[in-house]
Amino acid sequence: MTQPFSADRIQDDFETEYEPLTGELDLEDRRALRRVAGLSTELTDVTEVEYRALRLERVVLVGVWTEGTAEAAENSLRELALLAETAGSEVLEGLVQRRSRPDPATYIGSGKAAELRDVVISTGADTVICDGELAPSQLRHLEETVQVKVIDRTALILDIFAQHAKSREGKAQVELAQLNYLLPRLRGWGGNLSRQVGGRAAGGVGIGGRGPGETKIELDRRRIRTRMAKLRRQIAEMSKARDTKRGERRRKAVPAVAIAGYTNAGKSSLLNRLTGAGVLVEDALFATLDPTVRRAETPGGRVYTLADTVGFVRHLPHQLVEAFRSTLEEVTDAGLVLHVVDGSDPDPEAQIDAVREVLREIDADAIPEIIVINKADAADDIAIARLQRREPHSVVVSARTGFGIEELRAAIEADLPGLESELHVLVPYERGDLVARVHESGEVLKQEHVAEGTRLHARVPAGLAGELALYETVSPTV
Repeated sequence: MTQPFSADRIQDDFETEYEPLTGELDLEDRRALRRVAGLSTELTDVTEVEYRALRLERVVLVGVWTEGTAEAAENSLRELALLAETAGSEVLEGLVQRRSRPDPATYIGSGKAAELRDVVISTGADTVICDGELAPSQLRHLEETVQVKVIDRTALILDIFAQHAKSREGKAQVELAQLNYLLPRLRGWGGNLSRQVGGRAAGGVGIGGRGPGETKIELDRRRIRTRMAKLRRQIAEMSKARDTKRGERRRKAVPAVAIAGYTNAGKSSLLNRLTGAGVLVEDALFATLDPTVRRAETPGGRVYTLADTVGFVRHLPHQLVEAFRSTLEEVTDAGLVLHVVDGSDPDPEAQIDAVREVLREIDADAIPEIIVINKADAADDIAIARLQRREPHSVVVSARTGFGIEELRAAIEADLPGLESELHVLVPYERGDLVARVHESGEVLKQEHVAEGTRLHARVPAGLAGELALYETVSPTV
Protein backbone atom coordinates (compact mmCIF):
# COMPACT_ATOMS: atom_id res chain seq x y z
CA MET A 1 0.00 0.00 0.00
CA THR A 2 1.27 3.43 -0.95
CA GLN A 3 2.43 5.32 2.10
CA PRO A 4 0.92 8.83 2.48
CA PHE A 5 3.21 11.80 2.22
CA SER A 6 4.04 13.25 5.64
CA ALA A 7 4.59 16.99 5.90
CA ASP A 8 6.16 16.46 9.33
CA ARG A 9 8.86 14.08 8.12
CA ILE A 10 11.92 14.09 10.40
CA GLN A 11 15.30 12.74 9.43
CA ASP A 12 16.33 10.54 12.35
CA ASP A 13 19.23 8.99 10.51
CA PHE A 14 21.72 11.79 10.00
CA GLU A 15 23.89 9.55 7.85
CA THR A 16 21.19 9.42 5.15
CA GLU A 17 21.37 12.44 2.89
CA TYR A 18 17.99 14.14 2.37
CA GLU A 19 16.90 14.36 -1.27
CA PRO A 20 14.46 17.17 -2.02
CA LEU A 21 11.12 16.30 -3.60
CA THR A 22 10.20 17.32 -7.13
CA GLY A 23 7.81 19.97 -5.84
CA GLU A 24 10.50 21.52 -3.65
CA LEU A 25 12.87 21.75 -6.61
CA ASP A 26 10.12 23.32 -8.75
CA LEU A 27 9.37 25.87 -6.02
CA GLU A 28 13.05 26.76 -5.68
CA ASP A 29 13.30 27.19 -9.46
CA ARG A 30 10.21 29.42 -9.55
CA ARG A 31 11.59 31.69 -6.83
CA ALA A 32 15.02 31.90 -8.44
CA LEU A 33 13.90 34.63 -10.85
CA ARG A 34 11.64 37.41 -9.58
CA ARG A 35 10.52 40.66 -11.13
CA VAL A 36 12.02 43.85 -9.75
CA ALA A 37 9.44 46.62 -9.47
CA GLY A 38 10.33 49.88 -11.15
CA LEU A 39 12.82 48.46 -13.63
CA SER A 40 10.99 48.47 -16.94
CA THR A 41 11.82 49.13 -20.58
CA GLU A 42 8.20 49.24 -21.75
CA LEU A 43 6.98 51.53 -24.50
CA THR A 44 5.41 54.78 -23.29
CA ASP A 45 2.73 54.87 -25.98
CA VAL A 46 -0.22 52.96 -24.49
CA THR A 47 -1.83 52.59 -27.92
CA GLU A 48 0.73 49.87 -28.66
CA VAL A 49 -0.15 47.86 -25.54
CA GLU A 50 -1.31 44.76 -27.41
CA TYR A 51 2.01 44.47 -29.24
CA ARG A 52 4.23 44.29 -26.18
CA ALA A 53 4.72 41.82 -23.39
CA LEU A 54 2.33 42.21 -20.48
CA ARG A 55 4.16 43.76 -17.52
CA LEU A 56 2.51 44.45 -14.19
CA GLU A 57 4.22 46.58 -11.57
CA ARG A 58 2.10 49.07 -9.60
CA VAL A 59 -1.61 48.57 -10.14
CA VAL A 60 -5.01 49.98 -9.23
CA LEU A 61 -7.97 47.58 -9.24
CA VAL A 62 -11.47 48.53 -10.31
CA GLY A 63 -14.66 46.47 -10.40
CA VAL A 64 -18.32 46.97 -11.24
CA TRP A 65 -20.89 45.67 -8.75
CA THR A 66 -23.99 44.76 -10.78
CA GLU A 67 -25.67 42.06 -8.69
CA GLY A 68 -25.40 40.19 -5.42
CA THR A 69 -24.26 41.59 -2.11
CA ALA A 70 -21.58 44.17 -1.42
CA GLU A 71 -19.60 41.48 0.40
CA ALA A 72 -19.57 39.31 -2.74
CA ALA A 73 -18.32 42.24 -4.83
CA GLU A 74 -15.54 42.95 -2.31
CA ASN A 75 -14.55 39.26 -2.21
CA SER A 76 -14.27 39.28 -6.00
CA LEU A 77 -11.97 42.31 -5.84
CA ARG A 78 -9.87 40.69 -3.09
CA GLU A 79 -9.44 37.66 -5.34
CA LEU A 80 -8.40 40.00 -8.17
CA ALA A 81 -5.77 41.45 -5.82
CA LEU A 82 -4.42 37.95 -5.13
CA LEU A 83 -4.28 37.30 -8.87
CA ALA A 84 -2.39 40.55 -9.41
CA GLU A 85 0.10 39.72 -6.65
CA THR A 86 0.59 36.24 -8.09
CA ALA A 87 1.44 37.89 -11.43
CA GLY A 88 4.17 39.88 -9.67
CA SER A 89 2.54 43.28 -9.19
CA GLU A 90 2.08 45.61 -6.23
CA VAL A 91 -1.57 46.48 -5.51
CA LEU A 92 -1.99 50.13 -4.49
CA GLU A 93 -5.75 50.70 -4.46
CA GLY A 94 -9.06 48.92 -5.11
CA LEU A 95 -12.32 50.56 -6.18
CA VAL A 96 -15.83 49.15 -6.69
CA GLN A 97 -18.41 51.02 -8.77
CA ARG A 98 -22.14 50.30 -8.20
CA ARG A 99 -23.98 50.14 -11.52
CA SER A 100 -26.92 48.24 -12.96
CA ARG A 101 -24.61 47.12 -15.80
CA PRO A 102 -21.09 47.97 -17.00
CA ASP A 103 -20.82 51.09 -19.14
CA PRO A 104 -20.52 50.02 -22.82
CA ALA A 105 -17.93 52.73 -23.51
CA THR A 106 -15.58 52.89 -20.50
CA TYR A 107 -16.79 50.01 -18.27
CA ILE A 108 -17.22 52.27 -15.21
CA GLY A 109 -18.68 55.40 -16.83
CA SER A 110 -16.97 58.57 -18.07
CA GLY A 111 -17.24 60.43 -14.76
CA LYS A 112 -15.81 57.55 -12.72
CA ALA A 113 -13.11 57.06 -15.34
CA ALA A 114 -11.99 60.68 -14.74
CA GLU A 115 -11.95 60.00 -10.98
CA LEU A 116 -9.95 56.84 -11.63
CA ARG A 117 -7.42 58.97 -13.52
CA ASP A 118 -6.96 61.12 -10.39
CA VAL A 119 -6.41 58.00 -8.27
CA VAL A 120 -3.82 56.71 -10.75
CA ILE A 121 -1.94 60.01 -10.60
CA SER A 122 -2.05 60.24 -6.80
CA THR A 123 -0.86 56.66 -6.26
CA GLY A 124 1.73 56.63 -9.04
CA ALA A 125 0.25 53.50 -10.61
CA ASP A 126 1.23 52.39 -14.09
CA THR A 127 -1.56 49.86 -14.71
CA VAL A 128 -5.31 49.57 -14.12
CA ILE A 129 -6.81 46.07 -13.82
CA CYS A 130 -10.58 45.68 -14.35
CA ASP A 131 -12.48 42.89 -12.61
CA GLY A 132 -14.16 41.52 -15.73
CA GLU A 133 -13.57 40.84 -19.40
CA LEU A 134 -13.64 44.12 -21.33
CA ALA A 135 -14.55 44.60 -24.96
CA PRO A 136 -11.78 46.01 -27.19
CA SER A 137 -13.58 49.36 -27.39
CA GLN A 138 -13.89 49.57 -23.59
CA LEU A 139 -10.17 48.93 -23.20
CA ARG A 140 -9.31 51.61 -25.75
CA HIS A 141 -11.64 54.28 -24.32
CA LEU A 142 -10.60 53.64 -20.72
CA GLU A 143 -6.91 53.82 -21.65
CA GLU A 144 -7.46 57.13 -23.43
CA THR A 145 -9.01 58.52 -20.24
CA VAL A 146 -6.64 57.23 -17.56
CA GLN A 147 -3.51 57.43 -19.78
CA VAL A 148 -1.94 54.25 -18.40
CA LYS A 149 -2.09 50.63 -19.44
CA VAL A 150 -5.48 48.95 -18.83
CA ILE A 151 -5.95 45.19 -18.76
CA ASP A 152 -8.86 43.01 -17.71
CA ARG A 153 -9.23 39.94 -15.53
CA THR A 154 -8.87 37.57 -18.49
CA ALA A 155 -5.52 39.04 -19.59
CA LEU A 156 -4.29 38.85 -15.98
CA ILE A 157 -5.16 35.15 -15.65
CA LEU A 158 -3.55 34.41 -19.01
CA ASP A 159 -0.37 36.16 -17.83
CA ILE A 160 -0.24 33.98 -14.70
CA PHE A 161 -0.74 30.85 -16.78
CA ALA A 162 2.08 31.94 -19.10
CA GLN A 163 4.42 32.35 -16.10
CA HIS A 164 3.58 28.98 -14.54
CA ALA A 165 3.31 26.71 -17.60
CA LYS A 166 6.22 24.24 -17.62
CA SER A 167 5.45 21.38 -19.97
CA ARG A 168 5.54 21.67 -23.75
CA GLU A 169 1.82 20.96 -23.93
CA GLY A 170 1.02 23.46 -21.19
CA LYS A 171 2.97 26.22 -22.92
CA ALA A 172 1.21 25.49 -26.21
CA GLN A 173 -2.20 25.57 -24.53
CA VAL A 174 -1.47 28.91 -22.87
CA GLU A 175 -0.16 30.44 -26.10
CA LEU A 176 -3.28 29.29 -27.95
CA ALA A 177 -5.50 30.90 -25.30
CA GLN A 178 -3.48 34.13 -25.44
CA LEU A 179 -3.70 34.36 -29.22
CA ASN A 180 -7.42 33.62 -29.12
CA TYR A 181 -7.82 36.51 -26.67
CA LEU A 182 -5.51 38.82 -28.63
CA LEU A 183 -7.05 38.33 -32.08
CA PRO A 184 -10.10 40.64 -31.70
CA ARG A 185 -8.04 43.19 -29.75
CA LEU A 186 -5.37 44.01 -32.34
CA ARG A 187 -4.95 47.68 -33.20
CA GLY A 188 -3.49 49.61 -36.09
CA TRP A 189 -0.16 51.40 -35.83
CA GLY A 190 -1.08 54.99 -36.61
CA GLY A 191 -0.23 55.99 -40.18
CA ASN A 192 1.59 52.77 -41.01
CA LEU A 193 -1.61 50.88 -41.79
CA SER A 194 -0.81 49.91 -45.38
CA ARG A 195 2.48 48.02 -45.70
CA GLN A 196 1.92 46.43 -49.13
CA VAL A 197 1.02 47.67 -52.59
CA GLY A 198 -2.20 46.18 -53.92
CA GLY A 199 -2.73 44.40 -57.20
CA ARG A 200 0.20 44.39 -59.64
CA ALA A 201 1.17 48.02 -59.06
CA ALA A 202 4.71 47.05 -58.21
CA GLY A 203 5.03 45.46 -61.61
CA GLY A 204 4.33 48.72 -63.46
CA VAL A 205 0.59 48.31 -63.98
CA GLY A 206 -0.96 51.77 -63.91
CA ILE A 207 -4.60 52.84 -63.60
CA GLY A 208 -6.79 50.16 -62.10
CA GLY A 209 -3.86 48.20 -60.75
CA ARG A 210 -3.08 50.17 -57.63
CA GLY A 211 -4.78 49.69 -54.27
CA PRO A 212 -4.23 49.87 -50.54
CA GLY A 213 -3.12 46.25 -50.39
CA GLU A 214 -3.04 44.19 -47.25
CA THR A 215 -2.74 46.36 -44.15
CA LYS A 216 -0.39 45.63 -41.27
CA ILE A 217 -3.26 44.65 -38.98
CA GLU A 218 -4.57 42.20 -41.58
CA LEU A 219 -1.10 40.67 -41.81
CA ASP A 220 -0.99 40.28 -38.03
CA ARG A 221 -4.41 38.63 -37.96
CA ARG A 222 -3.43 36.19 -40.69
CA ARG A 223 -0.21 35.29 -38.89
CA ILE A 224 -2.08 34.78 -35.61
CA ARG A 225 -4.65 32.50 -37.28
CA THR A 226 -1.85 30.51 -38.91
CA ARG A 227 -0.06 30.16 -35.57
CA MET A 228 -3.30 29.13 -33.81
CA ALA A 229 -3.93 26.40 -36.39
CA LYS A 230 -0.39 25.11 -35.88
CA LEU A 231 -0.79 25.11 -32.08
CA ARG A 232 -4.08 23.19 -32.32
CA ARG A 233 -2.35 20.52 -34.42
CA GLN A 234 0.53 20.32 -31.92
CA ILE A 235 -1.82 20.01 -28.93
CA ALA A 236 -3.78 17.28 -30.71
CA GLU A 237 -0.55 15.36 -31.35
CA MET A 238 0.70 15.80 -27.77
CA SER A 239 -2.63 14.69 -26.30
CA LYS A 240 -2.28 11.29 -28.02
CA ALA A 241 0.24 10.14 -25.39
CA ARG A 242 -2.21 10.94 -22.59
CA ASP A 243 -5.01 9.24 -24.53
CA THR A 244 -2.86 6.12 -24.89
CA LYS A 245 -2.12 5.98 -21.16
CA ARG A 246 -5.79 6.59 -20.38
CA GLY A 247 -6.83 3.80 -22.74
CA GLU A 248 -4.37 1.42 -21.11
CA ARG A 249 -5.87 2.17 -17.71
CA ARG A 250 -9.35 1.53 -19.10
CA ARG A 251 -8.22 -1.78 -20.60
CA LYS A 252 -6.91 -2.89 -17.22
CA ALA A 253 -10.16 -1.68 -15.61
CA VAL A 254 -8.31 0.65 -13.23
CA PRO A 255 -10.80 3.21 -11.87
CA ALA A 256 -9.87 6.88 -12.24
CA VAL A 257 -10.39 9.58 -9.62
CA ALA A 258 -9.83 13.26 -10.48
CA ILE A 259 -9.11 16.09 -8.05
CA ALA A 260 -10.90 19.26 -9.14
CA GLY A 261 -11.58 22.48 -7.33
CA TYR A 262 -10.91 26.16 -6.92
CA THR A 263 -7.39 27.43 -7.35
CA ASN A 264 -5.33 27.41 -4.13
CA ALA A 265 -7.88 25.17 -2.39
CA GLY A 266 -5.15 22.60 -1.66
CA LYS A 267 -5.51 20.10 -4.51
CA SER A 268 -1.78 19.43 -4.91
CA SER A 269 -1.34 19.18 -1.13
CA LEU A 270 -4.13 16.59 -1.05
CA LEU A 271 -2.49 14.63 -3.89
CA ASN A 272 0.80 14.63 -1.96
CA ARG A 273 -0.95 13.50 1.21
CA LEU A 274 -2.80 10.64 -0.52
CA THR A 275 -0.01 9.39 -2.81
CA GLY A 276 3.29 10.96 -1.75
CA ALA A 277 3.61 12.49 -5.23
CA GLY A 278 5.80 15.38 -4.05
CA VAL A 279 4.40 17.86 -6.59
CA LEU A 280 4.86 21.61 -6.21
CA VAL A 281 2.85 23.24 -3.41
CA GLU A 282 2.74 27.04 -3.06
CA ASP A 283 0.33 29.45 -1.37
CA ALA A 284 -0.48 31.16 -4.67
CA LEU A 285 -3.22 31.07 -7.28
CA PHE A 286 -2.66 28.66 -10.19
CA ALA A 287 0.62 27.39 -8.73
CA THR A 288 0.39 24.14 -10.75
CA LEU A 289 -1.06 23.82 -14.25
CA ASP A 290 0.17 20.53 -15.66
CA PRO A 291 -1.93 17.48 -14.70
CA THR A 292 -0.28 14.87 -12.49
CA VAL A 293 -1.53 11.25 -12.37
CA ARG A 294 -0.41 8.94 -9.58
CA ARG A 295 -1.23 5.42 -8.42
CA ALA A 296 -3.12 5.10 -5.14
CA GLU A 297 -4.77 2.38 -3.07
CA THR A 298 -7.89 2.21 -0.92
CA PRO A 299 -7.70 0.89 2.66
CA GLY A 300 -8.97 -2.43 1.26
CA GLY A 301 -6.10 -2.60 -1.23
CA ARG A 302 -7.98 -1.64 -4.39
CA VAL A 303 -5.81 0.24 -6.90
CA TYR A 304 -6.98 3.43 -8.60
CA THR A 305 -5.41 6.45 -10.30
CA LEU A 306 -5.57 9.92 -8.78
CA ALA A 307 -5.21 12.91 -11.15
CA ASP A 308 -4.53 16.49 -10.05
CA THR A 309 -5.96 19.02 -12.54
CA VAL A 310 -5.71 22.75 -13.20
CA GLY A 311 -7.54 24.95 -10.69
CA PHE A 312 -10.69 26.89 -11.51
CA VAL A 313 -11.65 30.45 -10.64
CA ARG A 314 -14.65 32.75 -10.92
CA HIS A 315 -15.15 33.81 -14.53
CA LEU A 316 -12.48 31.43 -15.80
CA PRO A 317 -11.69 32.68 -19.32
CA HIS A 318 -13.47 30.68 -21.99
CA GLN A 319 -10.25 30.71 -24.03
CA LEU A 320 -8.51 28.74 -21.28
CA VAL A 321 -11.31 26.19 -21.00
CA GLU A 322 -11.09 25.55 -24.74
CA ALA A 323 -7.29 25.47 -24.85
CA PHE A 324 -7.02 23.18 -21.79
CA ARG A 325 -9.84 20.86 -22.94
CA SER A 326 -7.40 17.99 -23.56
CA THR A 327 -6.04 18.43 -20.02
CA LEU A 328 -9.52 18.68 -18.52
CA GLU A 329 -10.39 15.33 -20.10
CA GLU A 330 -8.75 13.82 -17.00
CA VAL A 331 -11.89 15.03 -15.22
CA THR A 332 -14.41 14.03 -17.90
CA ASP A 333 -12.98 10.49 -18.08
CA ALA A 334 -12.91 10.00 -14.30
CA GLY A 335 -15.40 7.84 -12.48
CA LEU A 336 -15.26 9.98 -9.33
CA VAL A 337 -14.38 13.62 -8.68
CA LEU A 338 -12.86 14.88 -5.43
CA HIS A 339 -14.17 18.45 -5.39
CA VAL A 340 -11.77 20.30 -3.09
CA VAL A 341 -13.08 23.42 -1.34
CA ASP A 342 -11.13 25.89 0.78
CA GLY A 343 -13.04 25.81 4.08
CA SER A 344 -11.20 28.91 5.31
CA ASP A 345 -12.30 31.07 2.35
CA PRO A 346 -14.74 33.91 3.14
CA ASP A 347 -17.21 32.58 0.54
CA PRO A 348 -16.66 28.83 -0.06
CA GLU A 349 -20.16 28.41 -1.52
CA ALA A 350 -19.20 30.71 -4.39
CA GLN A 351 -16.12 28.54 -4.99
CA ILE A 352 -18.30 25.44 -5.28
CA ASP A 353 -20.67 27.16 -7.71
CA ALA A 354 -17.78 28.46 -9.87
CA VAL A 355 -16.20 24.99 -10.13
CA ARG A 356 -19.51 23.33 -10.98
CA GLU A 357 -20.09 25.92 -13.69
CA VAL A 358 -16.83 24.90 -15.39
CA LEU A 359 -17.65 21.20 -14.91
CA ARG A 360 -20.94 21.80 -16.71
CA GLU A 361 -19.07 23.56 -19.51
CA ILE A 362 -16.85 20.50 -20.09
CA ASP A 363 -19.80 18.05 -19.68
CA ALA A 364 -18.47 16.61 -16.41
CA ASP A 365 -21.30 17.70 -14.12
CA ALA A 366 -22.92 14.24 -14.06
CA ILE A 367 -19.84 12.50 -12.60
CA PRO A 368 -20.26 11.47 -8.93
CA GLU A 369 -18.38 13.81 -6.60
CA ILE A 370 -17.20 13.96 -3.02
CA ILE A 371 -16.95 17.46 -1.57
CA VAL A 372 -13.61 17.65 0.27
CA ILE A 373 -13.66 20.60 2.70
CA ASN A 374 -9.95 21.30 3.08
CA LYS A 375 -7.95 23.51 5.46
CA ALA A 376 -9.98 22.43 8.49
CA ASP A 377 -7.10 23.55 10.72
CA ALA A 378 -7.62 27.17 9.59
CA ALA A 379 -11.38 27.21 8.97
CA ASP A 380 -14.15 28.40 11.25
CA ASP A 381 -16.26 25.59 12.78
CA ILE A 382 -19.49 27.42 11.99
CA ALA A 383 -18.51 27.83 8.32
CA ILE A 384 -17.66 24.12 8.06
CA ALA A 385 -20.98 23.14 9.66
CA ARG A 386 -22.79 25.40 7.17
CA LEU A 387 -20.97 23.74 4.27
CA GLN A 388 -21.77 20.26 5.55
CA ARG A 389 -25.47 21.12 5.73
CA ARG A 390 -25.32 22.43 2.16
CA GLU A 391 -23.28 19.47 0.89
CA PRO A 392 -24.26 16.30 2.82
CA HIS A 393 -21.86 14.08 0.84
CA SER A 394 -18.72 15.79 2.11
CA VAL A 395 -15.58 15.01 4.12
CA VAL A 396 -13.69 17.52 6.27
CA VAL A 397 -9.89 17.23 6.01
CA SER A 398 -6.67 19.11 6.49
CA ALA A 399 -4.08 18.16 3.88
CA ARG A 400 -1.43 19.98 5.92
CA THR A 401 -1.96 18.10 9.21
CA GLY A 402 -3.48 14.87 7.91
CA PHE A 403 -6.78 15.33 9.75
CA GLY A 404 -9.66 13.41 8.11
CA ILE A 405 -7.48 11.72 5.46
CA GLU A 406 -8.41 8.19 6.56
CA GLU A 407 -12.09 9.12 6.45
CA LEU A 408 -11.55 10.43 2.93
CA ARG A 409 -9.84 7.19 1.89
CA ALA A 410 -12.84 5.25 3.15
CA ALA A 411 -15.23 7.53 1.26
CA ILE A 412 -13.23 7.07 -1.97
CA GLU A 413 -13.34 3.28 -1.52
CA ALA A 414 -17.12 3.35 -1.00
CA ASP A 415 -17.75 5.52 -4.07
CA LEU A 416 -15.22 4.02 -6.52
CA PRO A 417 -17.09 2.95 -9.65
CA GLY A 418 -16.73 -0.18 -11.71
CA LEU A 419 -17.46 -3.10 -9.36
CA GLU A 420 -20.68 -4.14 -11.07
CA SER A 421 -20.33 -7.94 -10.76
CA GLU A 422 -20.13 -10.09 -7.65
CA LEU A 423 -19.11 -13.67 -8.37
CA HIS A 424 -17.65 -16.90 -7.02
CA VAL A 425 -14.89 -18.47 -9.11
CA LEU A 426 -12.34 -21.27 -9.00
CA VAL A 427 -9.27 -20.05 -10.87
CA PRO A 428 -6.59 -22.62 -11.83
CA TYR A 429 -3.13 -21.95 -10.49
CA GLU A 430 -1.76 -21.46 -14.02
CA ARG A 431 -4.02 -18.39 -14.33
CA GLY A 432 -2.47 -16.53 -11.45
CA ASP A 433 -2.55 -13.39 -13.61
CA LEU A 434 -6.34 -13.31 -13.28
CA VAL A 435 -6.11 -13.60 -9.50
CA ALA A 436 -3.64 -10.69 -9.47
CA ARG A 437 -6.00 -8.56 -11.58
CA VAL A 438 -8.88 -9.31 -9.23
CA HIS A 439 -6.77 -8.05 -6.34
CA GLU A 440 -5.62 -5.01 -8.32
CA SER A 441 -8.90 -3.76 -9.81
CA GLY A 442 -11.57 -5.55 -7.77
CA GLU A 443 -12.53 -6.20 -4.18
CA VAL A 444 -11.77 -9.66 -2.77
CA LEU A 445 -14.35 -10.64 -0.16
CA LYS A 446 -12.96 -14.11 0.51
CA GLN A 447 -10.09 -16.24 -0.84
CA GLU A 448 -9.18 -19.90 -0.34
CA HIS A 449 -6.44 -22.05 -1.88
CA VAL A 450 -7.54 -25.63 -2.73
CA ALA A 451 -6.03 -28.45 -4.78
CA GLU A 452 -7.72 -27.34 -8.02
CA GLY A 453 -6.79 -23.69 -7.74
CA THR A 454 -7.79 -20.47 -5.97
CA ARG A 455 -11.41 -19.98 -4.86
CA LEU A 456 -12.47 -16.35 -4.86
CA HIS A 457 -15.56 -14.47 -3.77
CA ALA A 458 -15.09 -11.00 -5.21
CA ARG A 459 -16.65 -7.94 -6.77
CA VAL A 460 -15.05 -7.00 -10.09
CA PRO A 461 -15.63 -4.68 -13.07
CA ALA A 462 -17.83 -5.95 -15.90
CA GLY A 463 -14.88 -6.43 -18.28
CA LEU A 464 -12.97 -8.61 -15.85
CA ALA A 465 -16.15 -10.52 -14.95
CA GLY A 466 -16.39 -11.62 -18.60
CA GLU A 467 -12.90 -13.13 -18.46
CA LEU A 468 -13.67 -14.88 -15.16
CA ALA A 469 -17.01 -16.28 -16.35
CA LEU A 470 -15.24 -19.45 -17.59
CA TYR A 471 -14.16 -20.29 -14.03
CA GLU A 472 -17.37 -19.35 -12.20
CA THR A 473 -18.69 -22.03 -9.83
CA VAL A 474 -22.32 -23.15 -10.04
CA SER A 475 -22.93 -22.91 -6.30
CA PRO A 476 -20.73 -20.74 -4.07
CA THR A 477 -18.60 -22.68 -1.63
CA VAL A 478 -16.54 -19.77 -0.27
